[in-house]
Amino acid sequence: MQEYLVLMRMTGFQYKRQGRMLEMFDQYCYDVGFTGDGLDAELVNGFCYGVYYEKASTRYQKEKLLSGLAEHLCTIGNPSYICPRKSAPKKRTYTPYIFSQEELGNLFRAADTYPSHRLSNRHIVDHVMFRLIYGCGLRLSEALNLKLKDVDLTEGTLTILHSKNNKDRKIPMAASLVDRCKKYNREMHLFSDQETYYFKSTFNRRLDNSTAYRRFREYLWHAGIPHSGRGPRIHDLRHAYCVHCLKRWVLTGKDLTNLFPYLSAYLGHADFRGTQYYLRLTADLYPDIISKTEATLGYIIPEGRCL
Repeated sequence: MQEYLVLMRMTGFQYKRQGRMLEMFDQYCYDVGFTGDGLDAELVNGFCYGVYYEKASTRYQKEKLLSGLAEHLCTIGNPSYICPRKSAPKKRTYTPYIFSQEELGNLFRAADTYPSHRLSNRHIVDHVMFRLIYGCGLRLSEALNLKLKDVDLTEGTLTILHSKNNKDRKIPMAASLVDRCKKYNREMHLFSDQETYYFKSTFNRRLDNSTAYRRFREYLWHAGIPHSGRGPRIHDLRHAYCVHCLKRWVLTGKDLTNLFPYLSAYLGHADFRGTQYYLRLTADLYPDIISKTEATLGYIIPEGRCL
């Protein structure tokens, strides 16, 4: 099991939750007295289906994990039972909120005009941070994990390290964002070392996710954008960036088949499936636009949700 975890992490997967699940499986093997070198059907089925009240999505994760472990054992000479995946994975039911350009303007103005306070630096940090998340299509964790050394204002690039799927990437910023970051550095990082978090708290620590989200909800309220229990979320700024980008390309007659791989790499997706979802979303929101290029996009636009 340890060798399998190391192998999967070397290929780019974080496997944190899977590591905890393998610890549970290890304990289960100990409890039932299993000492074999390979997995048998009785052992696998007992672990996957022995708890009657577990959700189908949890059982699916067990099936997926143990089938991968069994395949690994088979390749190293330990014949094992490969568990079929017959449970249903967890369905993603959230529909992203795509901000209009007017709403984005109101949101950023709300951050721009937030009054300063001697015990807080949010009036300096937030208007840059939320623009960077939208303008570069970042995940919140990617923005908060940035350090001063990762923001190259000479080249105008961000270096994103150890992101989702353990993928690193370097992405360019728009000139307006570079200028805003230069001003931000003069205010926030005049005496900072290169290991300082770029968006830091008043205690020079990494800004907390929950703090960023609480502030975001305040700006939504000031911008007149309703917030329900399901969003808009900060991550919807990334969704909006992708949809607006694809919409702009279609309207300007760009060849999406050539540009699609660049967008996928820019976003840090493991493959095209995640990026295809945004194309489907763009098609749903702007059917009149996509219909103009339907003949060339038909094989790219997926039938259903892919993310």
